[in-house]
Amino acid sequence: MPNTKTRPASGSASPAGSEVGTPPSGRQHQSHPIIETANGRSLEEINATISVPNSTSSFWKNLAAFSGPGALVAVGYMDPGNWITSIGGGAQYGYLLMSVILISSLIAMMLQYMSAKLGIVTGLDLAQATRQHTSRRLSFALWICTELAVMATDIAEVIGGAIALKLLFGIPLILGVTLTVLDVLILLLLTKIGFRRIEAIVATLILVIMAVFLYEVFLARPDMPAVFRGFIPDKAILGNGQLTMALGIVGATVMPHNLYLHSSIVQTRDFDRSDDHQVANAVRFATWDSNIQLSAAFVVNCLLLMLGAAMFFGHGEGLDTFTALYNALGDKTIAGPVASGLLSTLFAVALLASGQNSTITGTLTGQIVMEGFIRMRIPLWLRRLVTRVISIIPVLICTIAFGGKESALDSLLVYSQVFLCVALPISMIPLVWFTSSKKIMGKYANPRWMAFLAWIVVAVLTGLNLQLVIQDVGELIQML
Repeated sequence: MPNTKTRPASGSASPAGSEVGTPPSGRQHQSHPIIETANGRSLEEINATISVPNSTSSFWKNLAAFSGPGALVAVGYMDPGNWITSIGGGAQYGYLLMSVILISSLIAMMLQYMSAKLGIVTGLDLAQATRQHTSRRLSFALWICTELAVMATDIAEVIGGAIALKLLFGIPLILGVTLTVLDVLILLLLTKIGFRRIEAIVATLILVIMAVFLYEVFLARPDMPAVFRGFIPDKAILGNGQLTMALGIVGATVMPHNLYLHSSIVQTRDFDRSDDHQVANAVRFATWDSNIQLSAAFVVNCLLLMLGAAMFFGHGEGLDTFTALYNALGDKTIAGPVASGLLSTLFAVALLASGQNSTITGTLTGQIVMEGFIRMRIPLWLRRLVTRVISIIPVLICTIAFGGKESALDSLLVYSQVFLCVALPISMIPLVWFTSSKKIMGKYANPRWMAFLAWIVVAVLTGLNLQLVIQDVGELIQML
């Protein structure tokens, strides 16, 4: 039977006996019809709106009910920013970097588990929890940094979508960039059909992307023994070019905005937070959902690298743009006898699907960080319109300044990732801190071995991201 219990009223004790406690009290509205003060639950419109079975129900029934948030999170691990690094890594170094994708995916699973657990146990998303433990000024500064990261992700979506429209329909890049503003209409439609259906649409698009690359890799006939050997780390990865590409794969895989997103959307399930057994059940199945969906993202990223290695190894020079990859898939002199226009078209379809998926998750994340850090709320459609218009400005400037050259847009995509590099430690450090604290999480706090491993991951990823920032800024200075 579905759980019909309501959540405890604001001010009720959390099962963890936490310092963070339960969500803030109900939302207080300002007189302005558009801008509101958000002091309520995370994404209040969809919070606790999806019924779940009793914890004594079957495993599969519970898994089906809790499945969905993981799909929205997995989108960030297979967005257009991943494509160039994964395919390029295969084209230049064969199957050598498969182990990097594996390690990155395992790190992502650990961080997303912590994120989901934080939201379920405390009833707060990561932005709200951070706001409670920092000053108002620091929260505002953290909000700005996180917003820049969200917009950097949006830039990748704009570029990927515009290039996909050009490849599929011959639409000029300038017009394609402008047309991406219209995805706000898609978002308006989605807000009317319910969050459960949004999850289903995202999962379907993920399956489309996976099916496209499964088909293309099947035709490419990769060297499977070499693929499996690639999952074993090799010291050759430490070479200059290999290490740079490996850092790019790691940086493109672990996304900071997903940590905020996951901690919020797991709260869409309606369970009784005062019942410790239901809380434990929610944590368990949210973890199952997350790991299954991130495994799908891991497969997609492996397929991207396998595609690059099987079709383009030895021809990796110049395959650093989406159009170059699109053309190569149809060129028998590069991709071999399996090359065809169908493979190129499917590649562009998958690119468009990836961009639309990221549109949904990026908008939700933007709303989460705005409500959590500065406690301000605006309608999702307005949020999407404002951020998309802001995001297309640098893309339009770059497109016009360089005469519509795609290589310039791809460079902009790379440099936009600098903000993601800066925002990742800002997201990881409080997440690991909160979820490792028994005062905040009670018995759900990370065990010592996990906390120790997590802090090592934070230190390593922070160092790698700083190296990427220095490298990208240095290259930009040389260009200027």
